[in-house]
Amino acid sequence: MYGGDGVKATEVLMHEHEAIKEMLEVVGRVCDRLESGRQVPVEHLEQIIEFLRVFADRCHHGKEQDLLFPAMQEAGIPAQGGPIGVMLAEHDMGRGFIAGMAEATERYRKNAAAAPAIGRNARAYISLLTDHIFKEDNILYPMADARLSEKKQQELVAEFERVEREEIGPGKHEEFHHLIHRLSEAYP
Repeated sequence: MYGGDGVKATEVLMHEHEAIKEMLEVVGRVCDRLESGRQVPVEHLEQIIEFLRVFADRCHHGKEQDLLFPAMQEAGIPAQGGPIGVMLAEHDMGRGFIAGMAEATERYRKNAAAAPAIGRNARAYISLLTDHIFKEDNILYPMADARLSEKKQQELVAEFERVEREEIGPGKHEEFHHLIHRLSEAYP
């Protein structure tokens, strides 16, 4: 699924970051539309929230929290007081913003006056995740690459594939990539 031998776990995660960044761009354009007083179909908002909950959080952050971070700790990188602790705290903050978007979307279904609350939570999430991804790509993942053996990286990649199959579901990853494409066209 991830391109065979030699692919590092961190490369898989960075590839997922690209999809997340594409969705964040879409979310920014959705916010622009809401902030200008134009309507956004609730279905689109719900699809975005599902992407953020399932792809960004459960799949991507789950791989980090359940697999990569423990491997890094075993390799001597502390969980508390260092970059892993910061990433975990930011994952929790992100969940709060997604929950805020979801709650505001439920209100928006009945009353467009909830649009600013969607926008506030979404903009905060975009800002958080943009910085978060930068820190992971440029600080955390290079630390992992320096400490994790090729064998450990391959074990992690195999575990990532298991997560995709068993916890996220076959074809779900591809469905999310199609969703990004459809929403990118809807919000150019």
